[in-house]
Amino acid sequence: MSNELRSPGDTFLLAGELPVRRLGYGTAQLTGPGYWGPPADRQKSLAVLRAAVDRGVTLIDTAENYGPGVAEELVAEALHPYRDDLVIATKGGVVRTSDSSWHIAGRPEDLRAMCESSLRRLRTDRIDLYQLHRLDPRVPMAEQLGALDELRQEGKIRYIGLDTLTADQLEQALSLTGIASVQNRFNLLDRSSDAVLKVCEAHGLAFLPWFPLANGALTGEDAAALAGIAERHGATRGQIALAWLLHHSPVLCPTPGTGSPVHLAENLRAGEISLSTDDMSLLEALASA
Repeated sequence: MSNELRSPGDTFLLAGELPVRRLGYGTAQLTGPGYWGPPADRQKSLAVLRAAVDRGVTLIDTAENYGPGVAEELVAEALHPYRDDLVIATKGGVVRTSDSSWHIAGRPEDLRAMCESSLRRLRTDRIDLYQLHRLDPRVPMAEQLGALDELRQEGKIRYIGLDTLTADQLEQALSLTGIASVQNRFNLLDRSSDAVLKVCEAHGLAFLPWFPLANGALTGEDAAALAGIAERHGATRGQIALAWLLHHSPVLCPTPGTGSPVHLAENLRAGEISLSTDDMSLLEALASA
């Protein structure tokens, strides 16, 4: 915990070498309802992506199954050719067959096919950060990570990330290959992945918390406990929740998503908030409760 300002300009070195600004942008909400199908307003989605980069975001987080394929296509349409400082992260290992059907697919041949498809949609020869969206319980971890390692050795991905796993699974993965990042659910109200965060801190891994705003629960009137702190800072409840993440650990790199230019600007301003020791004590108590 620190009183230091955490801002969009505050960087994290991915894999100890590639700088990314800690406040990134997630693309799930650029698709249709339920992360399924195209957006209602394609031009608006493209504009939000471009605005994120114009405002200093250097980490764009997407996934093959957002759409499926739609979000990756939007990223390429909006941002290709990519700026040198832009890091594109995507995910594979989950297949969508409807707006409510998700199927884990971690066989090596499935992972290779999904990665190849992502490369085509993103219009790139190499994906900066390729994340295994879920570990497949039917396939040995060594085989899943081995497939990603082969893709890395072939130059098709630069770094490997993992999504939704336990601390023990992360330690096992680290014994098998190099891991650059983890994505688990983590926010002010849900710290069930605290043990995973500690492993990330010990190994210098980026932790990209999903649902950083508790799927909207930390932005509205129901988040009354944040109101006093938000008022003191002239901020919204959501901004305080994001600022808490940035102060809580130097490895936390939230990538809040939105399809609204107004909400995008609001989220990124969270990085300008410097929380005091008293603020953090109150927020930590809220998280514990």
